[in-house]
Amino acid sequence: MTYEELLIQTALKDERIIVMTAENRALVRNVPRALGGRFIDTGITEQTLVGMAAGLALRGRIPIIHALAPFLTMRAYEFIRTDVGIAHLPVKLSGYIPGVLSDGNGPTHQSIEDVAIMRGIPGMEVYCPADEDDLVRSLPAIWASDAPAYVRVNHKKGSYTHRPFEKGQAEIIAEGADVTILVYGFLFENALKAQQLLTREGLFVGLINMRSLKPVDEAAIVRAAKRSRMLVTLEDHLKTGGLYSIVAEVLLQYGITVRTLPMAFEERWFKPGLLTEVLEAEGLTPEKIAGKIYSSSNLVYAE
Repeated sequence: MTYEELLIQTALKDERIIVMTAENRALVRNVPRALGGRFIDTGITEQTLVGMAAGLALRGRIPIIHALAPFLTMRAYEFIRTDVGIAHLPVKLSGYIPGVLSDGNGPTHQSIEDVAIMRGIPGMEVYCPADEDDLVRSLPAIWASDAPAYVRVNHKKGSYTHRPFEKGQAEIIAEGADVTILVYGFLFENALKAQQLLTREGLFVGLINMRSLKPVDEAAIVRAAKRSRMLVTLEDHLKTGGLYSIVAEVLLQYGITVRTLPMAFEERWFKPGLLTEVLEAEGLTPEKIAGKIYSSSNLVYAE
């Protein structure tokens, strides 16, 4: 099932759902025909989009709104914080082409700080599915919640069949005594391939899909820290405020110390390029991920 198919199916069953967009119809082209007046396009007006959604939510509706992730989370931030966050309204924010998925564009069209921005709003939930399969497994529970939520909408096809979704629960793919990779979003596929490469080199590598970042699965992080000699956080986000910060906060809260390798964007802007070029330049291909982890592991094995 695709994102659009799930959206139409869910909206037809629940008349409270209103689908909205700020002239970003790539994921919802067939929705106007299916929902009629329950589809609203405000034009390129993200602030108006959020304000209208908040008003509809106050009247008992469940708005699912769509816009390009950087413009939704930054241009409309005050409206999200004030109109949606403070009132704790069930507005569902669908951030399209999040992270570095805006192929061929530079920093103005990349949302590499969206997780930090959105998780800073009290009561706002944050979800980052690994691929389309993970996305459609996650959304029914997210849309059914009374809480506001931001979703990094990732509709890329993946090779992995995910387990059922539960809010606040990570998906444990494998446990590893040497290294555990914690990842979210479309880099999950590269992490899965990197894990396979490292396993062939003799490392015992765990892999966790951190699909729910707020609420986050603290128990999964703590368990990985206690069972592995090194943790790796992998994300297409600035290092500050993302998964690396989340893991650090959890470990500090529980008084746990473990060697941790962050793989994220440092405090600098990257050059525009195609997605393949960005991943290669930033060391986020499966081979470069595996190589950096292997060279950083410093593990010695008996013959």
